[in-house]
Amino acid sequence: MLRLVGVTHIYPNGTKALDNATLDIPKGMFGLLGPNGAGKSTLMRCIATLQTPSTGTIQFGDIDVVQQPEKLRTTLGYLPQDFGVYPRVSALDLLDHLAVLKGLGNKGERKDTVETLLNQVNLWSVRKKAVAGFSGGMRQRFGIAQALIGNPSLIIVDEPTAGLDPEERNRFNNLLSEIGENVVVILSTHIVDDVADLCSRMAIIVNGKIVELGAPAELIQGLSGQVWRRTIPKAALPQYQSRMNVISTRLRGGQTVIHVAANAAPEAEFEPIAGGLEDFYFATLAATRREGARAAQTASSN
Repeated sequence: MLRLVGVTHIYPNGTKALDNATLDIPKGMFGLLGPNGAGKSTLMRCIATLQTPSTGTIQFGDIDVVQQPEKLRTTLGYLPQDFGVYPRVSALDLLDHLAVLKGLGNKGERKDTVETLLNQVNLWSVRKKAVAGFSGGMRQRFGIAQALIGNPSLIIVDEPTAGLDPEERNRFNNLLSEIGENVVVILSTHIVDDVADLCSRMAIIVNGKIVELGAPAELIQGLSGQVWRRTIPKAALPQYQSRMNVISTRLRGGQTVIHVAANAAPEAEFEPIAGGLEDFYFATLAATRREGARAAQTASSN
């Protein structure tokens, strides 16, 4: 179990990237969903001991992550959003080098580990090619291989499928799903489908705050009977946005499909739909932004 209590991080320029984040993350796949700039990467970096939170505690089992970062690193696997590689080093040699850095000093043990991981992520056939020349999906699979060195109990992957084509994304997600059966895996992303497909529990973070937490199916159930759809001319969108709680829009065939959250049909032309995780996510973002706008208006009037 990974437990975060009151984790806040303020950068030197005064930006509050995390605001009292409190989470319990059990074994399995856990999704951290939020828009760009919401604080996901900052939270991941705090958990991964790459930066120390301004306040709050992070506990993984019996490890105090803030006070014992070196102890956590022995059982941590981390795939950041962007990672660099040596330009002319093969996948085999680079993974072997990273295994040395991770503490696998025994040559035989290290050889077995490297070969097993390259097979697990389906890169054995290209093991002698330079990682710098890999496609985006191949590089991400190599990133997972290096994160799995040493059989970590906690694995963090930050925006792992951004930029991947659908086939590579599907392959990568299948790999993550297999890994997440026995360890804690935190998937930080802004891609709703990845969380819906993979994660048994999730949180939504907006402006550094955890605003929703639970199982995706349970969160979606809260929208039952409250999502309505209609196709409208694109030019009419501002009118609907001013009158209704439009949670998402999508252009289709030259017209705009809108989803509206309401307890009853906003107008006769709307049809009810079964809201999915994307609808719940967009409804949460819309509600959070309205609350923020009201707070800002109240502050300015005082």
